[in-house]
Amino acid sequence: MRWIHAAGRGLLVLVVIVTGYVASGVGSGAGPADGRGPLTLATAGDLTGYLGSVLEGWNRTHPGEKVTLVELPDSADETRAQMATDLRGGDRSRFDVLNIDVSWTSEFAAQGWIRPLARDRFPLDTFLPRVVDTATYDGQLYAVPYVTNAGLLLYRKDILAKEGVDPPRTWSELERAARTIAPKYGLDGYAGQFLPYEGLTVNAAEAVYSAGGTILGDEGERVTVNSTAAREGIGFLARGVREGWIPKQALTYKEEESKRAFQDGRLLFLRNWPYAYAVASAKGSPVAGKIGAVPLPGPRGPGVSVLGGSNLAVSSHARHPDSAARLIAYLTSERVQRQVLTRGALPPVRADLYEDPDLVREFPYLPTLRESVRAAAPRPKSPRYDQVSLVVQAVAHDAMTGRQTPVAAVRRLARELDAISSR
Repeated sequence: MRWIHAAGRGLLVLVVIVTGYVASGVGSGAGPADGRGPLTLATAGDLTGYLGSVLEGWNRTHPGEKVTLVELPDSADETRAQMATDLRGGDRSRFDVLNIDVSWTSEFAAQGWIRPLARDRFPLDTFLPRVVDTATYDGQLYAVPYVTNAGLLLYRKDILAKEGVDPPRTWSELERAARTIAPKYGLDGYAGQFLPYEGLTVNAAEAVYSAGGTILGDEGERVTVNSTAAREGIGFLARGVREGWIPKQALTYKEEESKRAFQDGRLLFLRNWPYAYAVASAKGSPVAGKIGAVPLPGPRGPGVSVLGGSNLAVSSHARHPDSAARLIAYLTSERVQRQVLTRGALPPVRADLYEDPDLVREFPYLPTLRESVRAAAPRPKSPRYDQVSLVVQAVAHDAMTGRQTPVAAVRRLARELDAISSR
């Protein structure tokens, strides 16, 4: 599963494609009266390979609703494009249940691609605070949170310990260590996901939020980005590249490329999703046992992460809607949510798992992650989110490559977002 968007490209996307007959009363054609039947579940790049074993449990206990796993591209942008193309096909759509990036819920609901869900079918009161909001649009539940996420600052704790330096809590502390300590050990200073794609939207939004700013308000109807805070946040990223403590190579990084640079011992600091901590800490990793994690820093103290993860939604043209809802309830059950963490290294939405002593021993970043999720903010909500994201990433990239000053970049961002909101 992919953390996008998370976040990003954290993002994992799952799609359940029903291969049986159409349920009675839903769509056209005859089918089982209870709306149940076999399912095909597609995922974007299951990087940790855990889904097969999770689905085996479902298939053993639901022989009439067996799920076949199919993988879509591991790029969140490509996955969204494929899903949108299919969903526009109406009754010809293959997709029945979609595990969509949290930032897509408003768009998919506004387009009429996914159907409202009954809250009482799902254990929403057991979830972490804030995550349910990512699954709503216009006051209605349109999806169910499946995986949550928040960005963390990973750091080389062995190197900071040698230097007698605490992990950074502010941008100035991060800059100073990235500029002065990293070169002493032959390392680059700091990186995130800075290629122009959804990951850069996340990184840019986190910089703006951490400085106290916002991008959109009122479900995308009001543009709020033209602010001192936004200029400060975009300026932080642009300054890093200009001064060299963000390497130019980082302008080509997505989640995996940035994780690899850190895992290979080439970076002092990395902003990434928690899966990167788990993978880089695994046996055989060059930096295993040398990694720490703290909340993202901000200009005057701890910063704000974008709330990442994915939500499970049911297509408006689902042919087996009851099976779809039952699968969603299964995937959000306590037992499966535990497997999401232990087998997939993905942050579950169940709040009690973050306080389980055994899990905290196995995943020592859990308390930090819970703190980051509680303080996180969603990406801008908009029924035109795909357009919003493209503009944010393009403008941020131009500022980081020096094509525009941060001041000019934020003014341009406000103009282009105004144009999108007025359509």
